[in-house]
Amino acid sequence: MREKTAHWDQDVDAGAARRAPEPSQVLLEQLMTIARASVLEEMASGIAHEFNQPLGAIVTFAQTGERMLDRPEPMVAAAKEVLQFIAKEALGASDGIKRVRRLFYQDTPSRTRSSMCEVVQELSPVLELLALRTRGRLHVEMAAALPDVAIDRRRIQHVLFILVQNAFEAGTPNRPGPEVRIAVTADRYAVEVSVIDSGCGIAPEHRAQIFHPFFTTKPQGTGLGLASTRAIVEAHQGTLGFEDLAGRGTRFWFRLPAIEEQRRNE
Repeated sequence: MREKTAHWDQDVDAGAARRAPEPSQVLLEQLMTIARASVLEEMASGIAHEFNQPLGAIVTFAQTGERMLDRPEPMVAAAKEVLQFIAKEALGASDGIKRVRRLFYQDTPSRTRSSMCEVVQELSPVLELLALRTRGRLHVEMAAALPDVAIDRRRIQHVLFILVQNAFEAGTPNRPGPEVRIAVTADRYAVEVSVIDSGCGIAPEHRAQIFHPFFTTKPQGTGLGLASTRAIVEAHQGTLGFEDLAGRGTRFWFRLPAIEEQRRNE
C-alpha cells in the first residue's frame, strides 16, 4: 500500500501581477484573438460550402417525394427513386464530414513516460503570465512520490493551460485578484490534476452543456476549449469532469492512468 503522501506548496504569486500588462503583451493577445477568429471564420465558411449543396438537395428531394406520395394514386416507384437520391446525397454529406475531419486530424499522440510534477513546472512560466494578465494569484500543490504517466506532454499541457485560463477568467466580478489553485494528487491507479477557481460557479442550466463543442458563455468565446480538453484526456484513456464548490468556485479535474508497471510493483 502506498503511504499517504505529503504535499509541498509552490506559491506562484506572479510578483508583478499588480502591474499593468506590457503593451507588447496586450498586442500579442490581440493578434492571437484575431488569428483564432480568422481560422474559425475560414473553417465555418468551408464547412458551409461542403454541406449546403447536399443538404439543399436532400430538402428538395424530400419535398418532391412527399408530393409524390401525397396523391390520390401515390407514385410509389418514383418516390422510391427519390429516396435513393436522398440516400446518395446523405452519403455525400458523410464523405464531406470525413474530409473536414481529415483537415484537423492529427496522428495518435506520441506518448512518453513523464512526471506530472515536471509537466506542471515546465508550464509554470506560461501560467504565471495568465496570473499577471488578470492580476491574480496562482498556487500549486503537488503530492510527493507521484507515479509516472504515459502522455503527450504538449497536449496535456494544453489541457492544463485551458483549465487555468478559464479559472482566472471565472473570477468573481468586482473582486480584484482572482485566485486559482492547482492540486496534483495520486492514488494507486491514476494521477489527478485539479484546477480550482474562486469564481461564482457554473449556472445549473449550463452544466449539462459545458463540454459540448461551440457552447460558451463568453462574449468572444469559441466554445472549443473544454471540448478539446475532453477529447485530449479521453485519447489518453483518462477522464475529465468538474464539481461545483457551493458558492466557493468550481473544481475542474482530470485523471490520467498511472503506468501499468508501477501499479504492479506497488
